[in-house]
Amino acid sequence: MVNPMNAVNDNPWIAEEAEALDAAETAATPEGETKPSKIKIEREQIKLEKRLCREVGKAILDYNMIEEGDKIMVCMSGGKDSYTLLDILRKLQKRAPVKFDIVAVNLDQKQPGFPEHILPEYFQSIGVDYHIENQDTYSVVKRVVPEGKTTCGLCSRLRRAILYKVADQLGCTKVALGHHRDDIVQTMMLNMFYGGRMKGMPPKLVSDDGKHVVIRPLCYVPEKDTTRWAQYQNFPIIPCNLCGSQDGLQRVAIGEMLREWEKKFPGRIESMFRAMGNIVTTHMMDPQLHDFKNAKATGIADPNGDMAFDHEELPTTASLPGVQVIQLS
Repeated sequence: MVNPMNAVNDNPWIAEEAEALDAAETAATPEGETKPSKIKIEREQIKLEKRLCREVGKAILDYNMIEEGDKIMVCMSGGKDSYTLLDILRKLQKRAPVKFDIVAVNLDQKQPGFPEHILPEYFQSIGVDYHIENQDTYSVVKRVVPEGKTTCGLCSRLRRAILYKVADQLGCTKVALGHHRDDIVQTMMLNMFYGGRMKGMPPKLVSDDGKHVVIRPLCYVPEKDTTRWAQYQNFPIIPCNLCGSQDGLQRVAIGEMLREWEKKFPGRIESMFRAMGNIVTTHMMDPQLHDFKNAKATGIADPNGDMAFDHEELPTTASLPGVQVIQLS
């Protein structure tokens, strides 16, 4: 099991990138010179770029997301996360240990008022290959989903089917999505609270039809970093007025709850994220993951076995809001 916190000392995806950024950081902060506000901002920007490259490079290495000769379809919604994904992948592409191509793809769903010129102009300005797919899924969603109901489910299914088809047409070997660490934790909480299952967003998966490999290179990146990077880079953000603006969505409620937890108890989201990569199947309840029915005493000591009567030390300083922790002797 990959542990997101394991250090990667010799990651070929980020070594040269880190050296270049270190040099830029040194140039931005001359020794012995008082840093004006502008230089301080530049220094923070360099640090953030270094961190983003490091986390994305680590995720790529940990899960073998990108291989020699890959053609990566980067799905672009016009939001901060997809802009950040495209930007960081292009930076890593210049020094990556393998050669791969990138094509930016946007699905224009024909939402009223959608500024269809923004993404093509941005893609042309940075010199990246791109494809705009025009499909009127907006009318389908509005016709099928009753007024006031959440449109996300149907919209995402239609979008996924279309993007897989585009990936085939363009000869793409990987489909890259801009989901970050907080999205992954939110999905796990949504499934726990509303679906009764422990399920999140994997960093890499094979589609149901077995034809496509989906990757999430931002899986180690917190949302606050994509927000700050989008501000630094001044990306031309396009808001979603189909689903993103709907009030009362379950994901919105979960997101607000997690942000409140993080504000009161810093590090909680990171701890939950680490837990998703550190699962003890023998101490859960899924009979498909562990054969509880046939569990028998063997007389053989197991250092990883159950310590049923041992006291397990847990942090007591970051208790859940509204929950009283009582120590039993």
